[in-house]
This record gives sequence, C-alpha cells and structure tokens, in this order.
Amino acid sequence: MTLLGAIDQSERKGSREGIRPFKLSPGTFLSALFLALVAIATIWPQALTTADPIVADPLRAQLPPSLTHLLGTDHLGRDVLSRVIYGARYSILIGVSAVAISAIVGSFLGLFCGLARGIIDEVISRFLDVISSFPDLLLALVLISFTGPGTVNLVFALGVASIPRFARVVRAQTFVIAKSGYVEQAKTFGLSRSLLVVRHILPHAIAQVPILATIGLGSTIIQAAGLSFLGMGPQPPAPEWGAMLAEARNYLRVAWWIGVWPGLAITLTVIAITFLGKRWQLAFEGRRSA
Repeated sequence: MTLLGAIDQSERKGSREGIRPFKLSPGTFLSALFLALVAIATIWPQALTTADPIVADPLRAQLPPSLTHLLGTDHLGRDVLSRVIYGARYSILIGVSAVAISAIVGSFLGLFCGLARGIIDEVISRFLDVISSFPDLLLALVLISFTGPGTVNLVFALGVASIPRFARVVRAQTFVIAKSGYVEQAKTFGLSRSLLVVRHILPHAIAQVPILATIGLGSTIIQAAGLSFLGMGPQPPAPEWGAMLAEARNYLRVAWWIGVWPGLAITLTVIAITFLGKRWQLAFEGRRSA
C-alpha cells in the first residue's frame, strides 16, 4: 500500500469512527413525510389533484371547503387545493434554484480565496463583505428593481444575495484544511496542486455546504414568497404561494380559506426543511467532534 493510499484510508477511517447513528424521531418522520408530499406536488402534481389551477369559474367563486372543493375556491372560482398543490412547483423550484446558484458560486469563490490568498483574497473578501452588509431580502429587492419582476430574475436576485454565506464558510474551511497534516504529507510526495485540491481539499472544504443549503432553503422560500407577494415573482395567474397570499388579502374577511391554505403550506414546508436541516447539522457536528 502506498503512503498516499494510507492517507486516504486514514481519512475514511476517521470519518467512520466519528459517525453517530441518526435516530428517527417522530418529528423527523413527519417532516420527511410532509416533504415527500411536497416533492410529489413539485414533480407530479397530477398525482394529487385532477383540477386545473388556472381555469376560473365565476359561478363557483368563494365557495367554502366542501367535499367537492376540499379547500374551497378563490375569488375567481378556482380550486384552492389544486392551486396550493401546483404552487409547490413554483415555490420549491425557485428556492432550490436560488440556493443552488449561491452554493455553487459561493463555494467556488470561497475555495478560490482560500487557495489564492494575498491581494486577490482581500479584494474578493471585501466585496463579499459589502454584499453581506445588506439583508438578503433587501438586496434581492434592489436587484429585482433593476432587472424587473419575473421568475428568472427572482431566482437570480435571491441566489446572488446568499453567495457570501457560502463563500465565507468554504474560505475558512479551506484555510484550515490547507494547513492540515495529511495535506502537508501529500505535498511532500509530489502530488500536483490540481489533484491535491480536487482529492484532499475540496471534499472537506465543502462538507458543510449541503447542510447550509438545506437550512438556507427554508429562508429562501420565505423570501421568495415575500417578494412574490409584492409582485416581484411569478405573475398571475401562476399559482405561486406568495402570489396567492397577495390575491387573498382583500378577501380574508369573507373567504378566509383563500389565504390560510397557501400560508399554511409555506409555514409547514419551511418548518419541515429547517427541522431536517438542523438534525443533519447536529449529526454532522457530532461526527466532527467525535
């Protein structure tokens, strides 16, 4: 066995020894079950409803929940249940796309700064500090004011606003890992810089990125719903949860169900995602501290 192979085996052994069993609590099970339903609604909404979320029927406007319309109808006679189900596709895909942009770009910038150091690191880090000095929602709102409303612009704005969060974490981890013992040993055996980065530094530097992305997904969904509520996201008649809340605000006194169900969908989705993300983070910290 070569010494580099021994280094890799030592890394894997340390990880296995530190892993703690992940206990399936009732909260974890319920969160996973609910998110499974949300995933089905996102990928295949026809499996959960046969009603068209766009077709209006003024003769059935503002009908309360019943056996025909389980969650009632809105002010245009559209089935609220079908709009909530189809709305998952907009809200989830916007959140996932924005987090993916911020995670990929932020990880690249963090790794680049951690390896480059010097003046390049200082310039990029100060630029990221300027971006992070603004609240994510405010920065996204400013960007959308320049690019205009729409789904693509909303994803771009939310993605850019969260880049510093990932860049700082990856940059700090890169600093620590670059000075670790196994990296120094790999250097002494003539391992090329590119192979050293891909094989030994990158996997450890981005180890926390999936956890941060999962936890950040919940807040991104809330921000997306808030901007859609202001008319910055998907435009009517798209059944996006935030846009549905905006349409329902004028009818809450006479038809409360129009706004309650999309609001409840946002709340439960964010709670479930955040709960699973926190559980994942605790399991990861237990593995690292073991």
